[in-house]
Amino acid sequence: MPQATSQHETAFLSLPQAATYLGISPNTLYVWRHRRQGPPSFRMGRRVMYRITVLDEWVRSQELSDSRSNPSLNPILQNPQPRTRRVA
Repeated sequence: MPQATSQHETAFLSLPQAATYLGISPNTLYVWRHRRQGPPSFRMGRRVMYRITVLDEWVRSQELSDSRSNPSLNPILQNPQPRTRRVA
């Protein structure tokens, strides 16, 4: 009988594993979770878990929201906005 080392074991990562996967410290990921920032997570029993597919989607969304990796957000390439006049 084959061992149960299928996608079920690799579909989820614990907080330390997710931090390693993202290349950040576990403490950073813990703080982000506490502040409700960073990638979505959930509890599985007592353990905080991250779905690998959600981590990948979160990284993609971070890339798209950064003007350095998304040229359409580059403020230098945007048309200047007209100034608004103050009425005193």
